[in-house]
Amino acid sequence: MFSFGIKTNLSIARYYFLLVCTMKLSFLFSLTILVLLVCVQPLSAASLLTIDEAVEMALKNHPHIAEAAAQLRGSEARNRLAEANYYPSIAITGDWNKGRTYISALENIKTTEVSSATLSVRQTLYDFGRTSGTVEGAHRNRDATEKALIITRQDVSLRVTSAFYLLLAAEKQVAAVAETVKSRSLIFQQAREFFNQGIRSKVDVARAEANLYSAKTSLIRAENSRELARVELANAVGIPSLGELQPVEPAIVSAPLPERSVVQLAALAHRTELQQLTDLKAAAEANLKTAKGSYLPILSAAATAGYADRVIPPAGNVWSVGLNLTVPLFSGFSSVEQVKEAMAARNTIEARQSALRLQIGAEVEAAWLAAHEAAARMTSTGKEVVAATESKTLAEERYNESVGNIIEVTDALSQALEAQTASIQARYDYYTALARLNRAVGK
Repeated sequence: MFSFGIKTNLSIARYYFLLVCTMKLSFLFSLTILVLLVCVQPLSAASLLTIDEAVEMALKNHPHIAEAAAQLRGSEARNRLAEANYYPSIAITGDWNKGRTYISALENIKTTEVSSATLSVRQTLYDFGRTSGTVEGAHRNRDATEKALIITRQDVSLRVTSAFYLLLAAEKQVAAVAETVKSRSLIFQQAREFFNQGIRSKVDVARAEANLYSAKTSLIRAENSRELARVELANAVGIPSLGELQPVEPAIVSAPLPERSVVQLAALAHRTELQQLTDLKAAAEANLKTAKGSYLPILSAAATAGYADRVIPPAGNVWSVGLNLTVPLFSGFSSVEQVKEAMAARNTIEARQSALRLQIGAEVEAAWLAAHEAAARMTSTGKEVVAATESKTLAEERYNESVGNIIEVTDALSQALEAQTASIQARYDYYTALARLNRAVGK
């Protein structure tokens, strides 16, 4: 009986030993798989997005570009519709009619039955500029619509570029504030240790803790600004969300800014908006030509050939040819008002051209000055970051050695963050200003 109990206990012990070993191996295997997943996931999930890829995506996906392209197709259709007036109109008609009709010559009612099949051709020979003016206006309007598509593509590209730099600046700001949170956390721990050792007062701990949570609040705002910047970039690209796409810092070659006068002349020569107004003015002049043509006659020719008879199908040949001259005498002053309207439209476009030249000049000046100012800020803030970083390091070392005070190290940390923020802002303001200057020039 005693031997049986010992054997049973040994079997149970062996069973639990094997069970524990199996659980340990299973745990180690699961832990290994988890570590591999954690290490591999960020590499496979995130996709890099360059600024050129973002612009290309926007040019393919943005609804504004699709709208402008559809308007261009409609303008091309109207252009071909206007050219149709140069060609003859050809029609085939068939008719069958049966009834009782009073014939005055016979002073009697007679049953009649007529069937006919006719091919008719009508061609305007000369209308004194009506058709040519309409076609020229349609051509110019089509060219203006094509310019509108180019302008839309340029505006979308600028918006994507600005949003891309905004997101890069927001990410750099998050990193800078996160570093400040880390530094203030270390200062808080050091202040608490000094207090526990009786080296510093409780006020240092309270101040360090308040500064730490102030930095955490700033980090929350910076992270929210980054998410808003991601939303803006996705909207600019024309997609619902960036998902796992991460922007890549572009390699920008710094070059001196061109002279302001050179930029102004280039803008007036290359801006698509001015070229669009030139096309619209030509279209308005063509419409004026069409309106003046309504004062003059229209000469046209018509011909018909076919069959007519009392039976179906008709067997008798019929035909006719003729010329038609229509001379307008009075149309309720509609022609006069059409000419006035066309002249007013042309004068309006001329005024818009003058206003646009002034606007382009102001845009070029503003973009050039913004780029010049941001370049100067980049130089000064770069030196400010170096000095503020050195001051922060010295202040932290002094406080860790219990030589400095909490106010000194807090001010140094704040100054370093402000310098980094100013440097980040200056850098991406410069990139954005360059993009706006290129857009103002018409690139």
